Amino acid sequence: MDGSNAEELAIGCFVSIKTTLSDEFQGQVITFDRPSNIGSKGGSRRNIRLLKANYIKELSYLGQAEDPLDVKNCYLDLNSLRAREELAIRQAEAESERIGVGVTSQAQNIFDALSKTLPVRWDKTVIVVMNAVRVSSPYTPESVSGGTPAANERVKKVLELERKRLQTRGSGQ
Repeated sequence: MDGSNAEELAIGCFVSIKTTLSDEFQGQVITFDRPSNIGSKGGSRRNIRLLKANYIKELSYLGQAEDPLDVKNCYLDLNSLRAREELAIRQAEAESERIGVGVTSQAQNIFDALSKTLPVRWDKTVIVVMNAVRVSSPYTPESVSGGTPAANERVKKVLELERKRLQTRGSGQ
């Protein structure tokens, strides 16, 4: 479909489209940008699809509806949007707490490796494991302190194995 037939993509029309890639779908035209020859359509579940008009192989007009962008007819579930926003913020905060500030990439790799099997967090440049055992720079088994003797030994063992694994992975590349 070339730009000369673009008037068929009038905003608000319900259309059935078959693309040059054999995709078929129906929806309402939400917008059409003549300079770029790109339109967008909304589906029954309010999914938006952008489509370059050049890729339309067949277009069937199914009818006209009200303006899809009429504010009076738009419905936004603000509570759902706020809940999604809060969840995204909590996830981003949790992920940012897992990144050490002022530590080497090796220290971050050790932290990431330890976090796979043990609960860990950063306390400035010190890795705190199980809220009791502390691993300071240079992050070797000898730099482990605190916690019960059993927890201390467990962290040393995991740290030793992880350092060996990271060294092997580093030399294998």
